[in-house]
Amino acid sequence: MHFVEVAIQNVRGFSPTGRFPLKTGYLILKPPTADLLPLGNLALSLLFADGRGGDSSLVGSAGRSGKAALTFVGQDGMTYRILRELGGSGSLHRLNPATSQPELISTDVSEINQYLRGQAGLPPRTTFEQVYCLQLVMLPSRRPRKSLARAAAAAGAKASGATPSLAAATQVLPAEDVPAAEAKVKVLEKELVTAKAVDQLQFKVDELASLIFEADSKLKGGEGLKEAISQAEAAWRAAPSPESLGLPLDILTRVKRYPKAVARRDEALARLETDRDPELEDASLKVPPLTQNRYFWGGLGAGVLFMGLSVGLGIAAAQPMWRYLALINIPAFGTAALMALRYVDDLQHATRKGSKDNRKDARQKKILDEFELEDAPVRMAVKALNLENYTEIPGALEQKDLLGIRLGELQTQLEEFEASAEYQGAIRDGQELRAQQEELNAELSAKGTYVRDLREVERELSRLKESIALAKAPPVPVAAAPGQTPAPVDPLEDPSPLVLSQAADVLTLDMLSVQALLKDRCVQYLTALTDKRYQGVEWDREGNAFLLAPNSRIPVGELSPKDIDLYYLALRLTVVEKTCARVKRPFLLDDVLTGVDEAKLPLVARMLKHLGTLTQVLHVTAHPGFGQMSDGTVNV
Repeated sequence: MHFVEVAIQNVRGFSPTGRFPLKTGYLILKPPTADLLPLGNLALSLLFADGRGGDSSLVGSAGRSGKAALTFVGQDGMTYRILRELGGSGSLHRLNPATSQPELISTDVSEINQYLRGQAGLPPRTTFEQVYCLQLVMLPSRRPRKSLARAAAAAGAKASGATPSLAAATQVLPAEDVPAAEAKVKVLEKELVTAKAVDQLQFKVDELASLIFEADSKLKGGEGLKEAISQAEAAWRAAPSPESLGLPLDILTRVKRYPKAVARRDEALARLETDRDPELEDASLKVPPLTQNRYFWGGLGAGVLFMGLSVGLGIAAAQPMWRYLALINIPAFGTAALMALRYVDDLQHATRKGSKDNRKDARQKKILDEFELEDAPVRMAVKALNLENYTEIPGALEQKDLLGIRLGELQTQLEEFEASAEYQGAIRDGQELRAQQEELNAELSAKGTYVRDLREVERELSRLKESIALAKAPPVPVAAAPGQTPAPVDPLEDPSPLVLSQAADVLTLDMLSVQALLKDRCVQYLTALTDKRYQGVEWDREGNAFLLAPNSRIPVGELSPKDIDLYYLALRLTVVEKTCARVKRPFLLDDVLTGVDEAKLPLVARMLKHLGTLTQVLHVTAHPGFGQMSDGTVNV
């Protein structure tokens, strides 16, 4: 998970308006002014909205609306964009990878929170705040000391007879301001009652939202079937059919009888070839011309010769006997006539043979034409289906029927699922839970459009009671009298149990396993930050920490404010490093290094640079030294 872009309009600490791309690695965010840039609070308000308008405190100029949008890549690899009008409504969008266009997911606060937890992979708000956000107010030196917290809970009573420590007080009131402060305490106590009621209602709303989400998850059990039905229907529509390809409706019947048609054609052609007369096939269809017949010319020549002799000799000899030679013309001319008649007979025979062959050609053409009626649709189907053989046609066309059967089965399964008692019960439960949710939301609206967070009211009330107690307390002597023990200084609160418990939740380990996992790396960070003044760290079963110095074992709460802040920084860097090795989430670091020695800042920059190789680190600072070590700088 990492942030891609933040867009703002009239947000406190940022430029008046702008869109700022955020790349991975170690990134420096430079604020436009010296004011504190509330990057962590902005991210928490966008990702974990309470729906009560608590983020209106981030609005910059009064009288104008503020808007903010955060684009990030979730644990599921999808890109999300959450847009919110500070103090008002918001919406969650998801980028469709197919169309590269944003799609609206929800505008309901509860649904958005549930979706970000379940789908995008966000942790609970407390985990994100205590593990992946480091703000100035989180430093142990900025928190009340233990005895003052108890004194605030006891309404200003002294703890163990000791005077409250002035060193830990946020403000010491003048005596004339005590009545006004006590009046404000009463107002805050009333606000605390309202905040507790709203917090209880919000808890119930969140619980109902979780139950609604579970009911919706049961209803979404059929989404897979619906998607499968949609895909099956699309495949069924796309499957080839005789109608869609322009083929005869009986194409399958034609394919089945196609082998018989081929066999019938081959048999008819073979029978046609068998019916031909071999002798006639071998005989030449050409008849020799009459002029090449020597008997014709011999007979004709003999007839003319004897006719000429009979006439010539008869005239010359003046004897009639020579005229009888003309009688020999009869057999001669008869022979020539016989040859001519035989030639005519051969011509007639050749003509009859040619006619018979024409009839056989016509029969062959008829056979092939009849086969073409069966062959043409089959060839058309092979070409339309892009197949290699006609035997594949039934399988290709029967696919549509198989897909239709599958579609019917899926529709039956969906009908059975929607008719099941579990599905119907989820519908009823969802309706009832939504009705209860609307009632609770109406109660929340009746409490006011904006109610401060319960913990914020408690902190302000605690600080105010501490100030009143300090104002009423007798003055603390500057120095103890000789022989007297100085008044004890109350220890600071140990931040280790809270951080370790959150790390255990992220890593899904028990407290002792988390301590074993973090110990060596935390010692490395600690010794580097404290110039080896502390060589080790130990935690008890509850997570309370003890630092090991030469010849001493010091509880963390008894350290100086500077050292406890360095230990807290080392612990937080260790937790981020170990948790991001399992699940990557951005680490948001406000400008908390203002009290660190300048000589150590390059060392801290190298530590953050190393974290940037594991996950996205967004460091808000105007110090020029960090920019040289970072992977990039963004002026916000």
